[in-house]
Amino acid sequence: MVTAIAIGAGAAAAAALGWGHFEAGWVRLEELECPLERLPPELAGLRITHLSDFHLGFPSRGGQAVVRAIEWTSSRSPDLVLVSGDLLSRRGGEPLLRELLARLPNCYAVLGNHDFAETKDPFAARSPVGDLRPATLLLDEAKMLELRGRRVQIVGVDPRSYRRGLARPERLADPEADLRILLCHFPNVIDRLPKRVFDLVVAGHLHAGQITLPLPGRRIPLAHPRWRYFHGLYGHQGGTLHVSAGLGTTFVPFRFLARPEATELVLVQSQ
Repeated sequence: MVTAIAIGAGAAAAAALGWGHFEAGWVRLEELECPLERLPPELAGLRITHLSDFHLGFPSRGGQAVVRAIEWTSSRSPDLVLVSGDLLSRRGGEPLLRELLARLPNCYAVLGNHDFAETKDPFAARSPVGDLRPATLLLDEAKMLELRGRRVQIVGVDPRSYRRGLARPERLADPEADLRILLCHFPNVIDRLPKRVFDLVVAGHLHAGQITLPLPGRRIPLAHPRWRYFHGLYGHQGGTLHVSAGLGTTFVPFRFLARPEATELVLVQSQ
């Protein structure tokens, strides 16, 4: 009896590991309507691809998910691409990172805590990058661009100043912009923002839990059970928030009920 139980438990564990390995590369590519309260008619239908958490340099099928997501994004030619941090887990992934970012149109990015090895992950190594041209890297900086004849501002948060409580992205917001977007690695930035300073906030960091526990009607992210925002769209007085499930993995090269994803946000006027 004990032997049978042990064999059954071993088989279940092997199956779970096999599935987790498979899911780490099973990227979801989706289009999602993103309602904004303040959206000029000219910008209705604007397409913004949100990517996050590449973690390149860490051996995982997540690297395949990143490559597939970049190919998909490039083929769709969105108006704007936003990458919300944790680009590298190790320096060895930098050549591939630069090759992939070069394929993305109108791309803006920030770094995350893993890029500076500010994490409990024992496999992470400090690997910050500087110039990412043709992509634009924003570290507590803002850029204004014109899309469809309207002024769109993108503000990017430096993860180091954020974690030290020093980041003040609202001070960079231009009241004359027709659309203001905040790019930050950490979803909880939304709770630090004054009302209606930004229209859209995009973040990552949590990998939709990466390893989750299924319960009736919901999933519990085991690594971050207390986080309020961990995946999807959230309406908030600080702006509409989109949290990406990301593409790579950390700690272990597996995902469970938390598929990697690339999301094309289609801006619409909220009802």
